Amino acid sequence: MFNMQLPECKLFNAPSNNYYWRQEQPTLRERKRFSGGEFAVLIIGGIVLIFVLIITFIPLIPESRDHEVYNNRGVSYAKEGQYDEAILNYTKAIEINPRYANAYYNRGSTYDDKGEYDLAILDYNKAIEIDPKFALAYNNRGLAYSVKEQFNHAITDYNKAIEIDPKFALAYNNRGSAHDKKGEYDLAIYDYNKAIEIDPNDAKAYYNRGLAYRHKGQYNLALSDYNKAIEINPKFAEAYTNRGFLYADRKQYDLAISDCNKAIEINPMLAEAYNNRGHAYLNLRLYDRAISDYNKTLDINPRSAEAYNNRGLAYGSKGLYDEAIFDHSMAIEINPSLAEAYNNRGLAYYFKGEYKKAWEDVRKAQGLGYKIHPEFLNALRKASGEQE
Repeated sequence: MFNMQLPECKLFNAPSNNYYWRQEQPTLRERKRFSGGEFAVLIIGGIVLIFVLIITFIPLIPESRDHEVYNNRGVSYAKEGQYDEAILNYTKAIEINPRYANAYYNRGSTYDDKGEYDLAILDYNKAIEIDPKFALAYNNRGLAYSVKEQFNHAITDYNKAIEIDPKFALAYNNRGSAHDKKGEYDLAIYDYNKAIEIDPNDAKAYYNRGLAYRHKGQYNLALSDYNKAIEINPKFAEAYTNRGFLYADRKQYDLAISDCNKAIEINPMLAEAYNNRGHAYLNLRLYDRAISDYNKTLDINPRSAEAYNNRGLAYGSKGLYDEAIFDHSMAIEINPSLAEAYNNRGLAYYFKGEYKKAWEDVRKAQGLGYKIHPEFLNALRKASGEQE
């Protein structure tokens, strides 16, 4: 009998860490201040002129400072995760000074935090309209486009950020991530190299380059980059998770489990670490431990099609085919393009003797480009008396 686990278990590849900066202080727009010497000249100019100037400018000073106060208060709220309060304060800053690019930028960052990317893009548009040299705003707008999978728009924005600031390591890193998502791995690696050249201690650039190398199948280079990322930042949970991913690919399951344990110790809410540790347990035939880890993955991320698919494999390995079919069906409901889930559900139907349903799933998986294991196909043909 063939092994139902062989090609069907899907790991998580933890996402690239794309960071954006929130401008803490209004340093990009400095207020005009008078020096002591200028006041001396005014005094010489006469009492009346001083009186006029005082009457004219004193009412403006608090308002000038008020927009900064609201902006910085918004930053404080955003840091605490109070995004609606942050947005109210940024909006007030904009009402006071409609040409205050920092407030638009910060409000856009907060919309990003809330997952409201279209609103974020509108605010970055305004910040850039006010200040066309605002490299951070181009970078953040690029990130919003990336989340929306508009990678060409994202790359255009990263290009502009780099044109404005050729030493902007973060923009190179983020452009690399966009290229990686487009499958342009060599371009991604070029950008990560550039980010590392600018900042040799940029752990996330090594980490992201490791992802690109892994996507190219250059596992030794990937492992080297994950090691370097962890050396620079021993608390980099995603780097441990992805190094564990590599170890699991190499069937070094004890090392994979150790790395996932470390990732979970650092970040107990990292769903990918539980999923990947579950994969290692599954291949070690420790099915109950695998199921426990997939349960935890789904507690953290109930929309994880991969975790449902993998838990279904664990149930199937225990002979719990109804539970397996339920989980694979959930995976398909979440991601109808997940070919592995159709294959695995077909496998469970085969073991239940429901050959018609098994063939339906096999054909669906094949239609999505999935290569069915020859042993499964031969067994299904023999049991059903059909030849596809």
